[in-house]
Amino acid sequence: METVISQLKGESDETRFSDAAEILKKGGLVAFPTETVYGLGADATNEEAVAAIYRAKGRPSDNPLIVHIGTADEIGRYAVKVPDSAWKCAEAFWPGPLTLIVRAKPGVFAPSVTAGLDTVGLRMPSHPAALGLLKTSGLPVAAPSANTSGKPSPTRAEHVAADMGGKIPYILDGGPTGIGIESTVLDLTSEPPAILRPGAVTADMLRPVIGEVSQSAEAADAGEEAPRAPGMKYTHYSPDAPVWLIEPDRNQIRNAVRRLKEEGRRIALVAPEGFGETGADWYFPTGRQNDPASVSGELYASLRACDGTDADIVLAATVDDAGIGGAVMNRLNKAAAGRMFRV
Repeated sequence: METVISQLKGESDETRFSDAAEILKKGGLVAFPTETVYGLGADATNEEAVAAIYRAKGRPSDNPLIVHIGTADEIGRYAVKVPDSAWKCAEAFWPGPLTLIVRAKPGVFAPSVTAGLDTVGLRMPSHPAALGLLKTSGLPVAAPSANTSGKPSPTRAEHVAADMGGKIPYILDGGPTGIGIESTVLDLTSEPPAILRPGAVTADMLRPVIGEVSQSAEAADAGEEAPRAPGMKYTHYSPDAPVWLIEPDRNQIRNAVRRLKEEGRRIALVAPEGFGETGADWYFPTGRQNDPASVSGELYASLRACDGTDADIVLAATVDDAGIGGAVMNRLNKAAAGRMFRV
């Protein structure tokens, strides 16, 4: 299959949205940018199209998909027993990086979207390209991240092409995404509402809007149960070489690199700006040390860049877990399977 990469330029974007929308309406897959990461979209009401997402990604079939919608009013179209908290969250945070888990209206979505659950995750993205595609198609679009399952999510069109080239017909290229990590997933069917996956919308931001919010233990490990949201159960966000976390301390990193080189190891370092003189064979900066938001924007690109090296170990510097830093550390801990390098 030939994969067309269509660059969005502002002018004539409506034509590109129309081309992509026609593919969706015919049951095809389209990758598109959001403010978080690139999504791999299909008509959420078409079971065959949704099944193609799972095949293209190599995604486990019990991992549910987020449905992207173009207006907040569509919550009422696709959900039942909608709590007031859903409307409050939509008013405060949509369009934006927040997914709301609500009770799905029976018979609306393809069965594979909900992976056998009676709930669905809905999100209204803020990226102009995502909104343009949703408006033009008029469809609810099921869209996980547009990468091979288990790999770091794509934040640039070239990342999508590396994983999905030859597997999907169309990629809308909107340049680098802004936030760089996936949306917060908030389960509104539990009491109190629970964050199942941390993201840019934090518990501290949610509490003034809807009251008490819990951080579900499921966000760390769904065990053997079917996950209620993406990113909960399976290995995610990892380059090919094993990842070890390390404190962002230059002396610690230098000592770690020295010790690993004595063992004949080839080291890629993923760390904030200013850590290039630590002796690692490859260094990929992830933003400013005391600015977790800048780290989130570059994290996946840096982890992906490690796969272009001969590194047999990746050292990834930790960040302060305040604010969005908590979501960054969630992704880093998953990439490293919790491994911490001690010198």
